[in-house]
Amino acid sequence: MPLAKIEVRKSRPADQVQALIEAVYLAQREALKVPENDRQIRYIEHKPEHFAVPPDKGDDYTIVEINLFPGRSAEAKKALFTSIVTRFEALGISRADVFIVLHEPPLENWALRGGIPASELNLGFRLDV
Repeated sequence: MPLAKIEVRKSRPADQVQALIEAVYLAQREALKVPENDRQIRYIEHKPEHFAVPPDKGDDYTIVEINLFPGRSAEAKKALFTSIVTRFEALGISRADVFIVLHEPPLENWALRGGIPASELNLGFRLDV
């Protein structure tokens, strides 16, 4: 149940926004083996003057932050990174303009299903991929 956030500083039509959201979703399904329809992905567009960009990056600079349950292997995370940048590149965003960071709060820091800590639940899917 990753929580993903895509942050940009360039306005895009709705179909392109949905394509970016779908790209992150498919990358998570492929690399992390998340359950089907687990789509908790937000797209946030900032005014350019509210989003500083490194001097060697362009208007397409995109930050992807994903909070996920701990347990995925380094190989799965690398596959996730590769899948996201490859999918974004197919949508016209240079690999060099994509920055990805993962956060892995412990299971006891996630409240699900009415406020129950994830550490106390059978999640119904594997984390050791």
